[in-house]
Amino acid sequence: MADDIFRLGTRGSPLALVQAGMVRDALMAAHGWAPDAGGVEIVVIRTTGDRVQDRALAEIGGKALWTKELDRALLAGEVDACVHSMKDVETIRPEAIAIAAMLERADVRDRLIGADSIAALREGAVVGTSSPRRAAQLGRLRPDVQTVLFRGNVDTRLGKLAVGEVDATLLAAAGLDRLGRHDTGVAIAFDQMLPAPAQGAVGIETLADGPARELVAAIDHVDTHCAVMVERALLAALAADCHSPVAALARVEGDGVFLRAQLLTERGDESVEGELRGDDTVGAALARDLLARAPAAVRRLFAG
Repeated sequence: MADDIFRLGTRGSPLALVQAGMVRDALMAAHGWAPDAGGVEIVVIRTTGDRVQDRALAEIGGKALWTKELDRALLAGEVDACVHSMKDVETIRPEAIAIAAMLERADVRDRLIGADSIAALREGAVVGTSSPRRAAQLGRLRPDVQTVLFRGNVDTRLGKLAVGEVDATLLAAAGLDRLGRHDTGVAIAFDQMLPAPAQGAVGIETLADGPARELVAAIDHVDTHCAVMVERALLAALAADCHSPVAALARVEGDGVFLRAQLLTERGDESVEGELRGDDTVGAALARDLLARAPAAVRRLFAG
């Protein structure tokens, strides 16, 4: 901390700033920091992912586009911690950086905006999404539907929908709710669209060694942290990347974890899914089971 101010790095999108504000408020409450006594400063760091909006992430560097500038600022000591949407954080992180805490997870479902349901989409509808998972799941449910690349923050995407660039789009319920858009879209049931690993979770990273890690750990929601790390372990065991359509959701049940997951081809014409209960090794175990049962067209997208 510099001059008794805890510096919190974040992207500059409206949603990122809301999430950084949530972390700031949680830190100040946990430690009794008063605004007039220094408190927390939010430091906006522009990322490559924010600057490049006309291409899919997988084409220009993957999830690192959301994290590399924040990582640099953290490693250089320019900030004390960084706030991330956990679904945007690469599975393999630098050893010098630790995921110190996660806030309690919000609604993990996707929402469809532009139609009352997936079944209600018109024949041959065009749906905007930047997610290979959502595109594949839509293709599985509605092979007639077309998907087109849709990048940008929430307001940008909703603006494109409003002017008729597409018939519908899909966005995370958690992000919409955090922006006050509680009535925007229709939530999609898990049996239709299992969410992305770590969807709905806000994570805070610090240096692995240093006082900030302990300060941030005070706001950790243990069950969320455990569930998200199991989902990330599944991704690691699959060697999944931004091209890989994968869905997963874990929840803590008593002393164990229940994990569901689904792997798909790009258009969703072939898929494999499964579930498993166990300890914190369940992610890797379910990944092995899915790969063993997956059609060849699915398996080629995973495990390197």
